[in-house]
Amino acid sequence: MPEGISYFPTMESGNFSAARNLASCFRGVNISEEYKENIASPWFATTFGLIGLCSNLFALCALVNSSRKMQSQPGSSFLVFLCGLVVTDFMGLLLTFVIVIPYHFFRFDWRNVDPGCHLCNFMGFIMVFFGQCPLLLGATMAGERFVGINRPFSRSTSISRRRAWTLVCVVWALGSFFGLLPFFGLGDYSLQYPNSWCFLTLVHDARNVVFCLLFALLGLFCVGLSFLFNTVSVVTLCRVYHDSESVQRRRDSEVEMMVQLVMIMVIASVCWLPLLILIVQKAVQAPPPGLPSNQIPQETEKLLLIYVRVATWNQILDPWVYILFRRAVLRRIYPSFKPRPSIVSLYPMINPSLRRKFTQESVLQ
Repeated sequence: MPEGISYFPTMESGNFSAARNLASCFRGVNISEEYKENIASPWFATTFGLIGLCSNLFALCALVNSSRKMQSQPGSSFLVFLCGLVVTDFMGLLLTFVIVIPYHFFRFDWRNVDPGCHLCNFMGFIMVFFGQCPLLLGATMAGERFVGINRPFSRSTSISRRRAWTLVCVVWALGSFFGLLPFFGLGDYSLQYPNSWCFLTLVHDARNVVFCLLFALLGLFCVGLSFLFNTVSVVTLCRVYHDSESVQRRRDSEVEMMVQLVMIMVIASVCWLPLLILIVQKAVQAPPPGLPSNQIPQETEKLLLIYVRVATWNQILDPWVYILFRRAVLRRIYPSFKPRPSIVSLYPMINPSLRRKFTQESVLQ
């Protein structure tokens, strides 16, 4: 994660003159070298990144292997969404740490390395893109499972793998569009405390306030939508499971997918809500009196760094949801967790041939 030194502009006229000559991503002049003593070891940041990358690679290999063996369309489409989520997390960690890790080792001056702000703008884009996409994917997965569990006969067939990949690509396209907004004049990406990363800018001008609110409110909407869909789906599954004929009606494939989906939602909520709430709070609050228009209060800078660190854990923990909450693992913990007939038995009056069709498609092989 971003670690390191502090930067705040001095009141000296020379530094203000230098600040005016810097590109837009530099909101202040780095005048304090003493904070470099407090920077964490680069090996800690490297280890942190390698753990996340290896976790996502391991989960991706397991997902690809399971996808080849999967026969049911609901399960295979859900694995496609999981693959999209893991690929997103992996690429987000990789592209972020490719920039952050060299900073830890070489402590380069961004003003010399990136005077035109091209690298900073790129990092700001990937921070926003790979921040929003997991939340959007989580809401998409929750919606797909909501329809699959609560309206199992509203579609003639389940979502195919191709359609699932299409939805993943739509999410990526939406995340790209949102991340590109600053390049079209809505908001700015700027260097953040402690000079090791770039992100959206929490200053109080109209463009940046609107962009920050859009980013935070979209994330909060995705978390809220996931919570709503998952709650209804879980209630439906619990009703089936605890029904008087639950032995005949259990559908372990839905249980497994919902356990994984709820854990993904919980992790995303815990990791992202503090940052999203902070952004909304600081965007709507009036700035402290006497603060330069292009600056952020020191306390806000530090909180932003802490909450971004917490948000980064989402990319590391997501793959472990699939690694740890597969039925192969759950059966070792709970031996009676065995395959059962489909949830289709909730609808006993359905045509027998259609009933057999959905039962065969919905039970994991």
